[in-house]
Amino acid sequence: MSADTISMRDALYEAPGPKTRRRIVVGTVVGTIAVVALLGLIAWRFYVTGQFAPQYWTFFTKWSTWRYLLTGLLGTFEVALMAGAIALVLGVLFMLGRISKNRVVSTIFRVIIDFFRGIPSLLLIYFFFLVIPSYGIKMPSFWMLAIPISLTASGVLAEVFRAGVNAVPEGQREAALSLGMTEGKVMRKIVLPQAVKFVIPSLISQLVVVVKDTTVAYVVSYPDMLQNARVLITNYDALVSTYFVVAIIYILINYAINQASIYVARRSGTRVISRNQENPV
Repeated sequence: MSADTISMRDALYEAPGPKTRRRIVVGTVVGTIAVVALLGLIAWRFYVTGQFAPQYWTFFTKWSTWRYLLTGLLGTFEVALMAGAIALVLGVLFMLGRISKNRVVSTIFRVIIDFFRGIPSLLLIYFFFLVIPSYGIKMPSFWMLAIPISLTASGVLAEVFRAGVNAVPEGQREAALSLGMTEGKVMRKIVLPQAVKFVIPSLISQLVVVVKDTTVAYVVSYPDMLQNARVLITNYDALVSTYFVVAIIYILINYAINQASIYVARRSGTRVISRNQENPV
């Protein structure tokens, strides 16, 4: 394991003793057997109910099927990237308000951040879809999806940025102020660049949440990958196979994003906390 990587276990707990290690091994074996048995039972039920029949899978050999799914995937990426960009900007603004010296301003932004962190993105999407139009405000389905997702993500990113700012040594700020720099210039020139470097892996990982939030695009009838998958299910009457393939695609996308965050963390010298010690990825 590299020097800049520690395991999740070592980060949270003390090193286990011999008895605990034996219990971990036994628990891992038992858990693995249980999971394999459950997967076997699921596969058997699929077989018994005919879910492995060719008509449920052969349409995936057609380019038209994949082209339709990839078109939806492009829509997913467009919403995710737009929502992520808006969330980054709002996250920085909310963080600056949260750390303001003015107690009133700080309290207002703390309430805003807590609100957007606590409210489900689906509820905000319903608000933009059902409530906003009743006041005569019309907007495309793209924005009825991107804006709510960005708002909920901005609350989390604000706290991520605040953690990065707090990680910058206070002595650097005091030294800059003693040289005559203003608070604003210290924040722009010294604190924020270092804070962003600290939290870049977390920012990339948050994109996983944004991508998963786009799966509720059916509410506003936006043609993302999951919405297009629902059309395939209707056309081919293949619910299990279609959702299985789409789930694999989402897993691969989110895995790639997580790997990107680890790569960026290592390139930037940020310490990585991995899931296990032997294979820290």
